[in-house]
Amino acid sequence: FNCFVSGHIEDSMESIMQRASEAAQTMRLGGGIGYDFSRLRPEGDRIKSLDSKASGPISFMNIFDAICQTIASAGHRRGAQMAVLRVDHPDILKFIHAKRNADRLTGFNISVGLTDEFMLALQEHRPFELKFEGRVYETINPQHLWDEIMRSTWDWAEPGVLFIDRINQDNNLWYCEKIDASNPCGEQPLPPYGACLLGSFNLTKYVEPLRDKGFRFDWPQFRSDIPVVVRAMDNIIDRTIYPLPAQQEEAKNKRRMGLGVTGLANAGEALGYPYASEEFLAWESTVLEVLATCAYDASVNLAIEKGPFPLFDPKILDSGFLQRMPEWLRERIAEHGLRNSHLTSIAPTGTISLVADNVSGGIEPPFSLYYDRTIRISTTESRVERVEDYAYKKWGVRGRTANEIGVEDHVKVLTTAQQWVDSACSKTCNVGDDVSFEDFKNVYL
Repeated sequence: FNCFVSGHIEDSMESIMQRASEAAQTMRLGGGIGYDFSRLRPEGDRIKSLDSKASGPISFMNIFDAICQTIASAGHRRGAQMAVLRVDHPDILKFIHAKRNADRLTGFNISVGLTDEFMLALQEHRPFELKFEGRVYETINPQHLWDEIMRSTWDWAEPGVLFIDRINQDNNLWYCEKIDASNPCGEQPLPPYGACLLGSFNLTKYVEPLRDKGFRFDWPQFRSDIPVVVRAMDNIIDRTIYPLPAQQEEAKNKRRMGLGVTGLANAGEALGYPYASEEFLAWESTVLEVLATCAYDASVNLAIEKGPFPLFDPKILDSGFLQRMPEWLRERIAEHGLRNSHLTSIAPTGTISLVADNVSGGIEPPFSLYYDRTIRISTTESRVERVEDYAYKKWGVRGRTANEIGVEDHVKVLTTAQQWVDSACSKTCNVGDDVSFEDFKNVYL
């Protein structure tokens, strides 16, 4: 496991320091963590018991940032964190501006938790309230707040956004948990102490050269591999050493996993489908439909054999995601239950794709057909190596690279994938120099 979300950070020094201690233990064992800081009172608020003023959530983020930097410098892999603040928190503008620099909070990705209420206020041009614990601190123009989020993202690539209400509507476990944050790369929205393990099918391994010319995709092999991997991943849930007992309890009660793909662009381009073309999108949809339906079918079979996950309830079928699944599968789930609450996720797969001979990562196109990469050998030594795209090197396929693809096409690949993913998709949507700021904002809308 390396995807986690912190327990609730309550508005007390005891809670903050307890979560910081838990974060240190989680990162020490290689886990990335998401946090929701929305329960901390805004800067300047009066603390009655101390007759002083609160320093606000952004100041406390510095504690977690320092822990992350310390764990990284202690020789373990670099720590990874995601900070989330709700869009209606009174300190939201301070949060948005917190990373308009290159040297603060570098151990964090940050994302704004966008609500339906905010998006509707933006759409309908009506005032929006910033509030904490029921008290309204300020009424603002949502367009101004939206422009601040977009301007920071345009200039600094942060903050990201989480459409937090949509996440909860689609969540299979809507009936027993509330999600406020995600893991550091955004592909795994999780409840407090949520834990998830990821795995990705390397699609280039299913691409076979034809005798005369071209390539074929080995669908039978792909379908037969999925149940084996679901079983193996399910076993890992019981065999893992968890950083915290609360994470173990959460994992075993729900038995989440996040199966995805890597090498999608390389495989699709080899088959003759230019990245983001109509043919590519149709093939991508089929790949992820097969992955989702076979994984869920395998989880039903495991439920028959070993029992459903402890918090299974037929209400799971009312989730936004499972309402999109085929009726035959919904009937099997209703009859037998599921071994795992969630099964699919699209991770960035940066390191594992590089290890797999530099296949295109996740559902991304190649960044470049070749580039020089600094490889860290130890804490004091590194070397530069030329790295070539897998499809280009092995098959001579010159696929479309990230900056050759319009931002709308990037979004099409993302939304095509998300239909078949029960968690979330990590996807970079490159914005070229020819895209105006107004067009950029429309990508999010």
